[in-house]
Amino acid sequence: MAKRDYYEVLGVARTATEVEITKAYRKLAMQHHPDRNVGDAEAEVRFKEVTEAYEILRDPPKREVYDRHGHAGLSGMGAGGGGDPRSAFHDLFDDLLGSFFGGGGGGGRRQSRGGPRPGRDIQAVLDIDLVEAATGVKKTQTVPREEVCRDCAGNGSKPGTRPAVCRRCGGQGAVILNQGFISVQQTCRACDGRGHVITDPCGTCRGNGRVEVRRTIEIEIPPGVDTGNRIRYAGEGDAGDPGAPRGDMEFVIRVRDHKFFHRDGHNLLCQWPITFARAALGGPIEITTLTGQKVTYELASGIQTNEVIRLAGHGMPNPRGGRKGDLLVQVVVETPTNLTPEQDQLFRKLAEMEKTPVPGPRKGFFGKLKDLFAGDNHPTDQK
Repeated sequence: MAKRDYYEVLGVARTATEVEITKAYRKLAMQHHPDRNVGDAEAEVRFKEVTEAYEILRDPPKREVYDRHGHAGLSGMGAGGGGDPRSAFHDLFDDLLGSFFGGGGGGGRRQSRGGPRPGRDIQAVLDIDLVEAATGVKKTQTVPREEVCRDCAGNGSKPGTRPAVCRRCGGQGAVILNQGFISVQQTCRACDGRGHVITDPCGTCRGNGRVEVRRTIEIEIPPGVDTGNRIRYAGEGDAGDPGAPRGDMEFVIRVRDHKFFHRDGHNLLCQWPITFARAALGGPIEITTLTGQKVTYELASGIQTNEVIRLAGHGMPNPRGGRKGDLLVQVVVETPTNLTPEQDQLFRKLAEMEKTPVPGPRKGFFGKLKDLFAGDNHPTDQK
């Protein structure tokens, strides 16, 4: 299913300020949070959707790319919901708590946020032409993705050193704030929920634990795909924390327009020119399909412009199986523009038989020029 517009998801205008975006997200996140909707799968999907929209629109560089290029433009920027959708909610709620409790934090018991984080999913656009969509094709595409840094084995610390346990959360990645009868878990801001901090970062990855590389993937595209179809490769996305699985890689198909054939679902549409004589008399014509196949069709006599003939089974394949679509050919009777003397004579004879008034032969440039100066307005006749 195609992603909805992020502004529509949050219910804000495209000119919304950061404050308006945050306010809209806060309301929707509270409404659809899984902890308030236990067992409601639809609420969990909605929560992930609003969180993903918020994470993009609150980030000025990502928002600028999204405004210009939409979802496809975010490919390779870490967009796609690969992380924990609750983290943005906790971070936002942490800010609210900080204001409410006067920047408190640190008290009470501590609770773990969980294990290592999996890698993010990667999304890229793959352009193909209509012929490739009809026949299927293998494509290779190079996509940037994150790999575990070999020098530090992904822990982000300079070789020979190790990350230090976070002092604020004691390595748990989260703390519980107690204020009266209210207890709220929040992500540890000091370590971003990891439970450790980098005191001496690796010089290769600068403490990130991962480095960007370019990965070439061979994509096998089945016959019949259309714009918006997706091909997903599990475990080909960004690397996660040490011990965590990789994300997935997803290619979104975009089929380029064809100059002659147009797609309508599984059917193809085109126009085919025929002569006056063929339209009047009928008979066989040879039509070339999208894939280059020659198909002979017997026209009925007296066929008119814009009539449609159907070539069954010569449209687009169904990627889920079943019969192929049809090729719908709109007939166009062409009017000749450059008649030979013999053709001109024949058409005049036909017109006489039909009792149709026939104009005289067309005059050339010099004939028209002679007529212009031959009348009463000729300048030499004026006294």
